[in-house]
Amino acid sequence: MSKKKKTTFNNLVALMARLRAPGGCPWDRAQTHESLLKYLKEESQEVVEAVKKNDFENLEEELGDILLQVLFHATLAKEAGRFTIDDVLHTLRTKLINRHPHVFKKSKKETLTPDDVKLRWTQIKEQDRAKRKKQRK
Repeated sequence: MSKKKKTTFNNLVALMARLRAPGGCPWDRAQTHESLLKYLKEESQEVVEAVKKNDFENLEEELGDILLQVLFHATLAKEAGRFTIDDVLHTLRTKLINRHPHVFKKSKKETLTPDDVKLRWTQIKEQDRAKRKKQRK
């Protein structure tokens, strides 16, 4: 573990807002969801390469670059009135709880293998997808 100065998630959200605000960075202000896609793809590939090389110093940096992409897209969505980073976090939290009933439900604890968990995750994901599709109609 490093002894770097602590930065909070909210610090990063505020930093991104400043970059996008009037008087911020012209490049950041010009970006769209579509223009950022190539960077998301590049950064994802760089994470893959760092993992394959067991280059954890580089992995730390590349994960930060992925987080930047998430913050960027969430900031654009907030500006358009679609959703916020807090909505993204809430959706992720809900998904993690919903797809891990063996951990979070107050039922009899099961002994599951990683393959059992993966199969259950896929089944719940399909149920969630079908429910969302039905709600959109």
